[in-house]
Parts: sequence; structure tokens; C-alpha cells
Amino acid sequence: MSCKCCCTHESTSNHEAVKRNNILKDYWMISLSALLLFSGIIMNAWDVPFFQEKYTAFCWYLLAYLPVGVPVMKEAWESIREKDVFSEFTLMTIATLGAFYIGEYPEGVAVMLFYSLGELFQGKAVAKAKRSISALLDVRPETATVVRDNETISESPRKVQVGETIEVKTGERVPLDSEMLGEVAAFNTSALTGESVPRDIRKGEEVLAGMIVTDKVIRLKVTKPFDKSALSRILEMVQNASERKAPAELFIRKFARIYTPIVTGLAVLIVLLPFLYSLVDTQFVFYFNDWLYRALVFLVISCPCALVVSIPLGYFGGIGAASRLGILFKGGNYLDAITQINTVVFDKTGTLTQGTFTVQSCQTQPGISEDKLIQWIASVECKSTHPIGKAILSYTEKKNIKLVSTAEVTEIAGYGLSSHIDGARVLVGNTRLLTKFGVKFPEELSTIPDTIVVCAVETEYVGYLLLSDTLKEDAFKAIEELKALNITNIQILSGDKQAIVTTFASKLGVKKAYGDLLPDGKVKHIEELSLIPENQIAFVGDGINDAPVLALSNVGIAMGGLGSDAAIETADIVIQTDQPSKVATAIRAGRLTRRIVWQNIALAFGVKLLVLVLGAGGLATLWEAVFADVGVALIAIANAIRLQKLIK
Repeated sequence: MSCKCCCTHESTSNHEAVKRNNILKDYWMISLSALLLFSGIIMNAWDVPFFQEKYTAFCWYLLAYLPVGVPVMKEAWESIREKDVFSEFTLMTIATLGAFYIGEYPEGVAVMLFYSLGELFQGKAVAKAKRSISALLDVRPETATVVRDNETISESPRKVQVGETIEVKTGERVPLDSEMLGEVAAFNTSALTGESVPRDIRKGEEVLAGMIVTDKVIRLKVTKPFDKSALSRILEMVQNASERKAPAELFIRKFARIYTPIVTGLAVLIVLLPFLYSLVDTQFVFYFNDWLYRALVFLVISCPCALVVSIPLGYFGGIGAASRLGILFKGGNYLDAITQINTVVFDKTGTLTQGTFTVQSCQTQPGISEDKLIQWIASVECKSTHPIGKAILSYTEKKNIKLVSTAEVTEIAGYGLSSHIDGARVLVGNTRLLTKFGVKFPEELSTIPDTIVVCAVETEYVGYLLLSDTLKEDAFKAIEELKALNITNIQILSGDKQAIVTTFASKLGVKKAYGDLLPDGKVKHIEELSLIPENQIAFVGDGINDAPVLALSNVGIAMGGLGSDAAIETADIVIQTDQPSKVATAIRAGRLTRRIVWQNIALAFGVKLLVLVLGAGGLATLWEAVFADVGVALIAIANAIRLQKLIK
């Protein structure tokens, strides 16, 4: 034990030493340059004799320049080799060398010093934003405890096979998506949902990688390989988010490529035009150093650093802050897109409702026992992932009814399932399914306002199960918050009966609700909404049948907890908490991010334009130019970082 403690202490000490070395490496050159610069300014102000000697000041300031200037010059050379001649590194190099040429040594050093300091802060801010996104979700354990031959061994999660049993101790993270083998255990699901409230998971229920066991040692049966786990999928989505640029980011990139060469040309003209004018008008005296100084000021101001860094940082900040709330944007472009939304369309089951149905009653035809009807329906539904199918199977287990083997189970989207039991065709689904196959059934079934699952054997109707679903507590808050954001066109679509959908809609205060829709009916409805140009539509769903509608809408939002893989993959935004109110939070996050980004654009352009004009007129020095470049960049970065606190 003592050895282990020593090793741990040594490891911690080494980590701290590496951290200290990195800090020294980052700051020592800037600190040395600053020390030499400010001591030189003080000695010049106090008329220190040796500092007044010829070349002394030049050598002193050159020593101050080299620690911060050489790295930037190297970057400029690399940019030129890559045919990016007009980079900010090139502009800074030209401006500072020009300042030395005209004898403005302190200003030349100051420009490079503050530029390097600004670049350091910018780099650290962007790196922190990226780390906050990855660290938030990259919580996969490096090892898994696998039970093999009644012994536990430590293994890499990548090497654990589907079907193997793993053991997870209290406080440990679940390494792989699994099935609960014990009776019940409590889990912290914050890594996946952003919610720290413990959740009880019972025998046979799904346990996802990243969850933390909070109360006991448990054993789980692995259901998915490492790279297919829910957590791996989430992490991949977030890591890929940076590749999908928002329009503002793409604009600034294109703008910088055009803007920088133009201002470089203008800087040349600031020197050239007065010279040409002096040749025409002999009364005009041209002082090369004066006009070169103005051109240098112009060059320093022209650097688009504040725009190029602070705008992507704003989107990183928005994506990171939303991720901590369980809202995953798959790209900065979707942060922008959601700000335009004025129409929100919800799927009902599993989105606005709990999606956890319970069987209320069983009605059979004469000669058919309740157990037989339940056996037929459950046997056909046994492989279904739909909440209704799961509810029926759970009900069957409680009644200790054994399933029978089925053959050729066929899903008919929007209708139900068709299979064969003991050679007889069995239909399980809604009343539309019976109509489709020409099975007659009592007319009163169509008037039942609750969810029913009907069953027919061959061409004979044999009975139905009555199930109920309840609204999520969060559903009421979702509608209220959307209305508070001035989104009044809120609609509900469902494959359930119109009577059921209307009842739920009236409880929520939603005026437009459409039931009895097949998957293609939902698609048609969204297409019709899209024909009105001013409609910017967000569709919120969770089922595999919702994937086409999610793809068709302007912004597709999937429920990540109950949602199917197809819905999550197709959606632009994933809500891990399964809370519909997070739709409003996502819209607020998009609006806040957009506001911060445009504040930064206005700030950068406004200050730069002002100092550019003053610099061209000889009213601004290189000190003002440094503020217009580095100062504005740092202000913009600080503004972007505010997003972490604003998005709640």
C-alpha cells in the first residue's frame, strides 16, 4: 500500500511539474520581452546616460523584439510557403520591421508583444472551449471488469464481446451499453442527460455507457460493442460539430481572404499616393517616414484577429453550454438555423407523452380467453421496440403468460404487425390494419378515445388490449416557454386516433393537432407547411418513423433517451434528457449565441474602422492600433465566454 501511495504521489507531482513547465514555456518569452520593453521606456524617460549612446537603444529593443517576433516570423514564413501571403503573421512582421526602420523601436516591440499575448490568450480560450465540450462527454472508462469462468478480470472495453457479463462497483462508470441482471440499482445519468438526479433501473432494462452506479455492486449483460454505445455516438456527434460551420463563420473566412489583401494594398497606397501628389504639387512636402508610419498603423489595425477567433469561439461556447444541459447541436450551423424557427411541430408518443404505456384492460370475443389473446399479441410484439410493444411484454411477464414461437413477423409502418402462429396468420395493430386486410370488427372500436391494440386470427377479429399513456410533466412547460419566445404556431402530429390527440392537445393549450397519420401522412403535412415560404419548421420526434420528417424539416430535433437510432442519426439536434421544454432552451441558446457573435462583429468592425480612418489621417499611433487589434480581440473573446453563464 505504501508503494502505491508513493507512486500516486509521484504521478501527481510529475503532472504538476509538467503543468508548471508548460506555463513557463508559454509565458517566459512574453515576460522577458515585456521586461526589456518597459525597462527601456523607463530608462529613456529618465535619460539614463548609457541608454542615450548610439545603437544602445536599438540593440536593447531588438533583444526585446526577438523573443516575441521570431515565432511570429516563422509563422509568417510558413504561411507564405503555403501560399497564404496575406496572413496576420505577415502583416505583423511587415508592420514591426517597418517601425524599426523609422526608429519607432518601442512601438515596434509593443505591437509584436501585445499581438503575441493576444494570440496566446486566444489560443487558450479556444482550446478551453474545445476541451469543455470533449471533457463533458468523454467519460468512458478505460477498463471494464469482465466475469469469465466465475472470475473477474480487467479488460479494455473494446475487447469485451456482446453477451458477456461485466461487473460495476459503486461509484464506477458503466463502460458499455448493457442490460441489468440484478433486481434494481440507482444510477447517476448526468454524463448522458445533464440531469444529476439518480434514476432506478430494474432487471431487464437498458443501462447505458457513462452512467454511474450509486448504491451497490451490479452485474450487467453487454448488449452493444464499444464503438456502438450511446456515449460513443454522442461523443462522435459533438466532436464532428466543429466541422459544420455557421454562416457567420463561413462569411468571416471568405471575408478575411479578400479583406486582408485589400487593406495591404491600401497601406501601400497611403505611402504611394502622397509621393505621387508631391511630384505634381511642389508645395506639398512628402516625408517618407511619416507616411510609412501611417501605413504601418493601418496594417496593424487591419488584422482580422478579433473576427477570425472570437466568432468560432462564440459557436464553440454555445455548443458547449448547451451540451452541459443535455442538448447536443451537431454543428454551429444549427445554432444559427434554430434562431429562424417560427413553427414547432411535435410528435406525440414518447415526445410529449411518457411513452411508457400500461395495459388497462383486455376485451375478447366469445370463446377466446384473455390469456390466449394476450399470448397471441405479446408473441407477435416480442421483438418490437415501440413503447406499446414493451408495455404489452411487461404486462405478459407479470401475468406469467408464456410466449409462443412466431414466423415471418412483418412490420407494416403505420398499421402494425403481421405474423404466423401455428400456421395461422395473426394481425396485431390498429383498426386500420384490420381494414387493410378486410377483417370485420365492431364499429365501436373506432370511437374508443384511448389507445387500443387489436388482434385478428386469419380473417376473424378476436379482441383488443386497452392501453394508456400520460403527458410528461415537462410538456406543459415546453408549450408555455415556446409561446414566451413568440412561437405561436405549435402543432402536434400522431398516428394515434384523432380523439386521443385532440384530448392531449387541449390539455396543453395547442390548437392544431392531427391524428390518424401514417408516416407518409406526417411527411405530407410537413411538405404542405414548407410550401409557405415564411414557415421555418422544427420537428421534434423520437421514433424510427419520424426520421423522414426530421430530415425534411428545417431543423430536426430528436429525443435522445427514448429515441431510436434512426431518429438520432437523422436529427440536427439531440435532446438527451427527453424533456420537450429543452426545445425552448435550444432556441434560446441559438439566439444568445447569434447575439454574442454579431456583437463581436459590430465591435470589431466599428473600432477598426474608426482607428483605420484616424491612422490614415495621422491621428492614431501604433499604440491605438494595438488596441484596435489585440484589445478588441480580447474583449470579443471575453464576450464569447459569457455564453457559458448566459445559456441556462
